[in-house]
Amino acid sequence: MSTWGGPFLAAVALLAAAGALKVVRPDTTARALGQLGWPASPTLVRAGALGELIVAAGALVGGGRPFAALVAVSYLGFAAFVLAALRRGTPLATCGCFGAEDTPPTAVHLGVNLVAAAVAGIVALTGSGAGGLADITTMEGSLLLRVAFLGSTAATVWLSYVALAVLPKLKAVPGAAVPR
Repeated sequence: MSTWGGPFLAAVALLAAAGALKVVRPDTTARALGQLGWPASPTLVRAGALGELIVAAGALVGGGRPFAALVAVSYLGFAAFVLAALRRGTPLATCGCFGAEDTPPTAVHLGVNLVAAAVAGIVALTGSGAGGLADITTMEGSLLLRVAFLGSTAATVWLSYVALAVLPKLKAVPGAAVPR
């Protein structure tokens, strides 16, 4: 497994989770897109979310550089949306990324999207880490090392979700110091 394998798998897992949640609950994303004047409907959101799931599945099973490039493009699209919302000052209650309310776009959100796009872009350009979950079977080291790798990748996914969906909610708590 390359240096980029863990971060790439984390970005892919986050893409899959967000896509799955938008398939189930597309309305918040459709509303957010509409508030920015972008094409919006639950059907359109579901179609895009299914695309996210296909891209994530392809990357997870080791689709190689093409799927890594599609992951990068996906995150660049998300970053463009968040940047547009931040620049326009549109008061969105949610970006709709996780199909839930109260996850407004933030600078942290933009940063996570750009980092994920950069990681996926590096994997697409170099091929290093593009083997998906199959790369775990070829890792050097013990089973414990592989379990630790999966655990740290899962922790990265969870912490990214917290940064995107939980931290913005803390801004509403009196006395809470949350970075913007």
